[in-house]
Order: sequence, then structure tokens, then C-alpha cells
Amino acid sequence: MADDKIVTEDKKDGKKAERLPDVVHIRVSSPFKVYFDEDALSISAENETGPFDILPRHHNFITLLSACEIVVRTTQGDFRIQISGGIMHVKANQIVVFLNV
Repeated sequence: MADDKIVTEDKKDGKKAERLPDVVHIRVSSPFKVYFDEDALSISAENETGPFDILPRHHNFITLLSACEIVVRTTQGDFRIQISGGIMHVKANQIVVFLNV
């Protein structure tokens, strides 16, 4: 993702700056396998109240996941994982999903 820079111009002094697109680090794993461990744009899943999305800089959050398809959105496309349940923990712009626990 290092090549995907965004050039912005400061409204106060007109200086231009480069920054990376807003990303969050996502790790999806089970006790014996890592399914995904990279920066991404967002993640979608479901809990008992329904479907939800987590974007970069989301507040701290923890939930039990229902059986669903997790969708991780990256700059290269969507990565999908069918799950039977799990736990999602969001903290400090990092998302950790534990499956089969």
C-alpha cells in the first residue's frame, strides 16, 4: 500500500502533503490458521443485532460474531471468509477476529 498515497493541500498555508489512505490493521485467525493479517479499508460482519461495518479509527469495540460471511475490503478487492462464529476486538486502529474459540 505504500504506493497508494493521497496528495492533500492545507487550506491555511497551501502546502501540499502526502498521506496514506485511511487504513486499519486487520487480523483474522483461528487457533491453527491465520486467514488475513494486513492493512485494509474496512471489515463487515454480523452479530446478534445484525450486520455492521468497522472503519479506520473506530472506537474501542468488542462483540461476539454470529455465523456470517466476513468481508475485508482492501485496495486490491474484497477478501471473504465464511465463519460459524467468533469474537471481534477493535482497539487502537487494530481489529482482531478470533474464530473457533
